[in-house]
Amino acid sequence: MAYHILDLGHYRLYLAIIVVAVSVLARFLVSLYKTRRAFLRLKQQGLCMPPYNPLFGHLLEVQSILSKIPSDAHPLYLPDQLRRKYPDMGRVFYLDMWPFSTPILFAESPSAAYQLIQEHQHPKADPVRKFMYPLTKNKDLVTMEGQSWKDWRAVFNPGFSANHLTKLVPRLLKAVSTYSDILAEHAQAKDMFYLERITIGMTMDVIGIVTLDTHFNAQKTDNDFVSALREQILWLPSGSQLNPLQRLHPLRPFAQWYYNRRMDRYLSREIDTCFTSRRELNHTNGPSGDKSNAIISLALDRYLEKQPASASVSKLDASFKESAIYQLKGLILAGHGTTSNTLCFIYHLLSTNLSSLQRIREEHDNVLGSDTDKTSSVIVGRPHILNQLPYTLAVIKESLRLFPADSSPRRGSIGFSLTEDDRQYPTEGCMVWTVHQALHRDPRYWPQPDTFIPERWLTTEDDPLHPVKGAWRPFEFGPRNCIGQELSVLEMKLALVMTIRKFDFSARFEEWEEIHRRSGPKTVNGERAYHSLDGTSRPRNGFPCRVTLRG
Repeated sequence: MAYHILDLGHYRLYLAIIVVAVSVLARFLVSLYKTRRAFLRLKQQGLCMPPYNPLFGHLLEVQSILSKIPSDAHPLYLPDQLRRKYPDMGRVFYLDMWPFSTPILFAESPSAAYQLIQEHQHPKADPVRKFMYPLTKNKDLVTMEGQSWKDWRAVFNPGFSANHLTKLVPRLLKAVSTYSDILAEHAQAKDMFYLERITIGMTMDVIGIVTLDTHFNAQKTDNDFVSALREQILWLPSGSQLNPLQRLHPLRPFAQWYYNRRMDRYLSREIDTCFTSRRELNHTNGPSGDKSNAIISLALDRYLEKQPASASVSKLDASFKESAIYQLKGLILAGHGTTSNTLCFIYHLLSTNLSSLQRIREEHDNVLGSDTDKTSSVIVGRPHILNQLPYTLAVIKESLRLFPADSSPRRGSIGFSLTEDDRQYPTEGCMVWTVHQALHRDPRYWPQPDTFIPERWLTTEDDPLHPVKGAWRPFEFGPRNCIGQELSVLEMKLALVMTIRKFDFSARFEEWEEIHRRSGPKTVNGERAYHSLDGTSRPRNGFPCRVTLRG
């Protein structure tokens, strides 16, 4: 009798497993059918997309493309590679990679990008929110929407204004001088090193000054906040990963909790210190010139202004402190990576384009004087002299064109369509994306798109090289453009004037490959320097490099 009861128990368990499996399979097949049918209808309407397979969608096409570039290349190279393979395909096109991704509508023309980002302000797509959530609970400038975003953006704008940043130049120069000293140490050691690593240290020190009015000293010491943030980045769920299994690491929740705890503790102490100082300054009616425009100070000013005039505020509200911590983490994350990445590529592009290297060095000699030992003192005495470097700015812009940072997809909506070539492209159910890697290298808008030509930024409108309006978007346009673009350009100018005449840079990808032997393609568009994805976008392999001191 017990034997039959045991059999019955097993039968019920097996039946339950079968029911669940059939339900999951049925749901999968229904979703597959609906997705593929929707794309077939779009194709029948004459809307642009790569060749379509009714069963696999674009998965086989994507696999074919990705097999021809390095396995660690950033997935955002995909739309540019598709455009190169199908040059006659429209610049607005659909891509179906279900079940690995929601439907994507790429908007790779200035007109489409304008409609998506400037004319209509659509919220950031879910992958962006999922990426930022473990760090900020989506209470940051990147993912906030509506009035909350407007309020916080207005609070922080003064801290990133050109006028305020100019006042910080002497302090920022100290961080850049340390960077130059570290490069000199590597030149003397004659070693191969990772340029990205030391450049991140410098940009971290800079963003620490701007946001917290403090010096992380990340270039010389192991700062707890910086270490925790850099480790946390590796555990953030990147929406650009095409393989969902990469996001399902069992230790991810614990790692995110641990690194967040370290960062939150550090920022909490910084906020408390600044709050005490700010409160005392207000209490003694100190001169307005004593007030800092550091981001942490601006946030505290907003908080204190909202308190009743008669109130004596002795302790910060917990919810406000939490919001301030989230905002600071978001700003520091966004404020260091893009600049460090771009600097690595600038050094590489200049080292492989000697005429441009000679011209930028000549500009620095002419404007700042030929004695590089006096460069820092010249800039401290006349910070606005950095605005007299048009070729340096052109080099920065051209480098950002060829190697732009990550771009943020938007969420499509019911009733909103993009208009391109007299066709209407519905966005409902889609992640709508202007990927800068594709737009910035499109021959329709850029003559010699893969060639480093800083001079194109110094041309007049009648010159064929003159940039097409709206085709260059590394910091995006509109009210939600990058709040830190002035800081980023200033950092790059400071780094270049302090280093490019002192050192010769040489990328060592081939040398790295001899040590770390890997099979498969090694270049993107014939170039060994490319963006990879490791938490966030970064130069491949940390940019192995050698530097030598110039005589």
